[in-house]
Amino acid sequence: MARAGRDLAAVVLAAGEGKRFKSSLPKVLHEVCGRPMLAGVLDAVGALRPTQTVVVVGRGAEQVRASVQGLYKHPLAFALQKQQLGTADAAQVGDDELGKFAGDVLVTPGDTPLLTATALRAVVAHHRKTGAAATVLSADLDDPTGYGRIVRDERGDVRAIVEHRDATPFERAIGEINSGVYVFDRAALRSALTKVGRANSQGEYYLPDVIAVLVEKGEKVSAIAAARPEEILGVNSRAQLAEVAVLVRARINRKLMDEGVTIVDPAQTYIDATVKVGRDTVIHPLTFLEGSTTVGAGCEIGPGARVRDSRIEAGARVIFSVLDGARVGPDASVGPYAYLRPGAKLARGSKVGTFVEVKGSTIGVGSKVPHLSYVGDATIGADVNVGAATVTVNYDSETKIKSRTIIGDGAKIGSDTMLIAPVKIGRRAVTGAGSVVTRDVPAETVVVGNPARPLRKRKPTERENSH
Repeated sequence: MARAGRDLAAVVLAAGEGKRFKSSLPKVLHEVCGRPMLAGVLDAVGALRPTQTVVVVGRGAEQVRASVQGLYKHPLAFALQKQQLGTADAAQVGDDELGKFAGDVLVTPGDTPLLTATALRAVVAHHRKTGAAATVLSADLDDPTGYGRIVRDERGDVRAIVEHRDATPFERAIGEINSGVYVFDRAALRSALTKVGRANSQGEYYLPDVIAVLVEKGEKVSAIAAARPEEILGVNSRAQLAEVAVLVRARINRKLMDEGVTIVDPAQTYIDATVKVGRDTVIHPLTFLEGSTTVGAGCEIGPGARVRDSRIEAGARVIFSVLDGARVGPDASVGPYAYLRPGAKLARGSKVGTFVEVKGSTIGVGSKVPHLSYVGDATIGADVNVGAATVTVNYDSETKIKSRTIIGDGAKIGSDTMLIAPVKIGRRAVTGAGSVVTRDVPAETVVVGNPARPLRKRKPTERENSH
């Protein structure tokens, strides 16, 4: 009997210890393409808009809660499984949190980051269409080794879920496996959970045993195979984490290419799920785009770039460089072999070149720091040229204070200049090669030497004379 229109709640099982990971970090918080694997599951679940979503936590409960709480528009509740006594016990803990809810309950593992909302909608719809007490999301695998097999009766209903180690040769030949994703009638689930025992080699309460209880009672149990079998893949080791990450990256890259981004070699391009890239941008191999990075339209990124939590605006170019918390303006150029640290800001048309490091500094419109320089805690105006091997000496080891350097528009900083902060270089001023600047330099003044002293006034340019 079909049961359309019922309320839906969700219980996400995220309490597993993840012993095979051998990690101090809870298993579900290990990242896949920049996000905890649990986040991917919650995305899929949240798309169904359940009236309640309960995350069952165990080891590292506070870490898990802090990681995902507040990231989702739909409300999340957390239930603590004090002892890891198996998946049925975890489901019981989650079910208890649902209170007086009446309807259908979606139960899913928290370590299946490839799971999609499409697959979950399909299993919920099938459950309601068939009027089953429980419905299993299954998958047809060429190699089902290690998975529980779905054994159906002559009508196509589920007769049993048999674990691989307990299966007969006939049952092991079955390719349809249990994903660990279920939809239950809430009343049927509550009743069956009280009858699950732990007489097994692990001494745990297994959620598949709920299916056995329901079948024995004569309840209808159905199953529907996922359209894409890889969606149900769980992660129980670091090797499996890497295998799943390959599939997630392929999804991300395919989506970006469908949206108008050129990725020269997707197999060697690593883009987090949180990254945004504009149309007509070209991404070359061995590029890593991570965190909250955004890349505008018509950019060229890579080869060999690592960009984290940065903003790159339209038409910019980044090659063989590292950016961390930086902002690159329109049509600006970075690299090769540059390092932009947090707070680095490049204005339109500016350039940071080979073996240049920039930290907490602004490079003005059209200004250039072409090579072999360190720019830290500085404000550089427009149309400035900074010669090779220039250093803004921003740190006083005695006072432990970092000070700023300010360079005015149109200034020319000679090669191997040391700018001892705090210091201000005036508009169109010039420092000679090898200068050590310890005092402010007036506008349009040429200084040379160690310590730098005024030599003469700078001559106007031909353009200035024409005005």
